Amino acid sequence: MRTFFSSLVALAAATTLVAGSVSGRVELRDSQDAAVRKHMDFSGVVAWLEPVAGSPDPAPAGTIAKMIQKDKTFTPHVLPIRVGTSVDFPNFDPIFHNAFSNYNGQLFDVGLYPPGTSRRVRFARPGVVRVFCNIHANMSAVIVVLNTPYFEATQKNGKFQFNDIPPGEYTLRFFHERATQTTLDSLARRITIGDGSITLPAIGISESGYIVIPHHNKYGHDYTDPPDDGGIYPAVRK
Repeated sequence: MRTFFSSLVALAAATTLVAGSVSGRVELRDSQDAAVRKHMDFSGVVAWLEPVAGSPDPAPAGTIAKMIQKDKTFTPHVLPIRVGTSVDFPNFDPIFHNAFSNYNGQLFDVGLYPPGTSRRVRFARPGVVRVFCNIHANMSAVIVVLNTPYFEATQKNGKFQFNDIPPGEYTLRFFHERATQTTLDSLARRITIGDGSITLPAIGISESGYIVIPHHNKYGHDYTDPPDDGGIYPAVRK
């Protein structure tokens, strides 16, 4: 009886330990962005694995990410999260902000709020959420809401890696804010993960065909003249 029980424990442990890994690197091409052309900055690309069979559970209750507002900038600029995650928008500037999105990833408007305070938004469905400030037209960011726990945003070197992935069939997908949807769809690929490591060849993401479309404020109107923050915030460009 003890031998049988020990065998069951060993089998369960072995099953738990079976997992694979996937790593790769993206390269941005045909870019008009100076940081990409001069400094080979391939950061901010989101890579993720979608299980072909089944639907992953949403993020555990209480999962919180953060996108800060400081120096009239959202940081991080690109934030991947899991469905069900709440995002805090703390205002670390000595001026008011008003984060909002009117894109179909998820509509939200946290309203105008003062320095030293924060607002929270829960993201309940997958999609791309483009975030702006209703006061400062130059502020923008992207939240990529994903129905999978296996995701990562690339750093400057463009590398990504997923570890401890259960064996099975997955679709590898990418998001880059300056790539067209047609380009991104063409990059999707099926991957079979076992108990070993998979290293992918370099993946080129072209920015060709991308058109910058000026955004409006939360009312759908053009932004008026920028607010005069210079008196209280001289270090920040209007």
